[in-house]
Amino acid sequence: MATYDLVLRGGECVLPWGIEAADVGVRAGRIAAIGDLRHAAAAEVLHCAGLHVLPGLIDPHVHLRDPGDPAVETIPDGTKAALLGGLTAVFDMPNTARSTVDLERLDEKRAGLEGRAWCDVGLYVGATKSNIPELAMLELQPNVCAVKVFAGSSTGDLLVEDDASLEAVMRAGRRRIAYHSEDEYRLQERRKLFHGGMPYRTHMEWRDVECAFLGTRRLMALARRTGRPAHILHTSTAEELEYLKDFRDVATCEVLVNHLCQVGPEAYDRLGGYAVMNPPIRDQRHVDAAWAAVADGTVDCIGSDHAPHSRANKEKPWPECSAGLTGVQTLVPLMLDHVTSGRLSLARLVDLMSAGPARVYGAVGKGRLAAGYDADFTVVDLRRQRMIEDRWIVSPCGWTPFAGQVCTGWPVMTVVRGHVAMRDDEVLGTPRGAPVRFLEARGG
Repeated sequence: MATYDLVLRGGECVLPWGIEAADVGVRAGRIAAIGDLRHAAAAEVLHCAGLHVLPGLIDPHVHLRDPGDPAVETIPDGTKAALLGGLTAVFDMPNTARSTVDLERLDEKRAGLEGRAWCDVGLYVGATKSNIPELAMLELQPNVCAVKVFAGSSTGDLLVEDDASLEAVMRAGRRRIAYHSEDEYRLQERRKLFHGGMPYRTHMEWRDVECAFLGTRRLMALARRTGRPAHILHTSTAEELEYLKDFRDVATCEVLVNHLCQVGPEAYDRLGGYAVMNPPIRDQRHVDAAWAAVADGTVDCIGSDHAPHSRANKEKPWPECSAGLTGVQTLVPLMLDHVTSGRLSLARLVDLMSAGPARVYGAVGKGRLAAGYDADFTVVDLRRQRMIEDRWIVSPCGWTPFAGQVCTGWPVMTVVRGHVAMRDDEVLGTPRGAPVRFLEARGG
């Protein structure tokens, strides 16, 4: 008789080749078998009848703010939020209070995951004009998912805005680079047209379509010239999404849940500073284009750009209010609601939120419900209906721009490398999150 550490029994499994009723057997943190395991013995059994078993979902774009202000976010709180939201891994951005731009800070951040992270974590390293000679080395360090380039305004020295420096970054190494694509020169020039005290909707007027589209056109020209693969983060305009179809040889792209679920200027009028993010929430034309790009395969992955700030900083008048929204805990329920409404298939959701991030970044053992892969599972109830509430949010900032929204479809269990980490809205055990391994990084 076959014996397993864990068996997920009787669920509808979202496999790479289709959705099938099957059992999943786990040994030593990996998927050992998929099929009829009713006669197998197991140390633990999860009864999944009436539920769908997905490969562990990944948020490839989060800002856990650690090191930073623990009153806003920490690695333990942010990764616990990820588990509650149905995620098994997140990829954390480098613009923390001590930016992750050198080996010392990367080592500090990696060490800070042990015993503190509830889900698995991949790490970005940030590009600056001064660390270009070290980027080829940094991108190959264990657990690094990508180099992140802020081509538009960011914090500290994490800004690489001119073509010469951008090209130098692209020639330093070989892995895919992730970009915040807004044109810094246009942003600064247009800033003169706006003043404090203007309506929050001014944010989408300042950081207009051309700011994003111009930035992406410049990056694609340089990517073609250098042959360096690019990943355009939070693609937000119809123009960019159409343009990127001609650059599939060098480019992949991400769309945020906010650019699929929120519409400007109404969102600014309703939420005030709690709608301010970069790139901005845009009007219905761009929301429709984002959904069309999801439908035709232009979009490779979906993220939250989870970027918490204190209420005090979000409630300042524009433009003093901080840009960035919480999202790691609400990403999966919001996207499941689109599945149950018929706008998105469950298979496409898995492609965008598990297989896609694993493919784009080269995550080892992630992204598929298949033998030999990590035993990461997001178990969902497509019939469960629940309202998103501020009091559910575990990030210390304590708010979500989606408060009051009712979602049909909800994560009910999260399993990380064979350990049941969340069940029925309760985080279980101790933090077992580990650094994600990547194909081209050392130790991958």
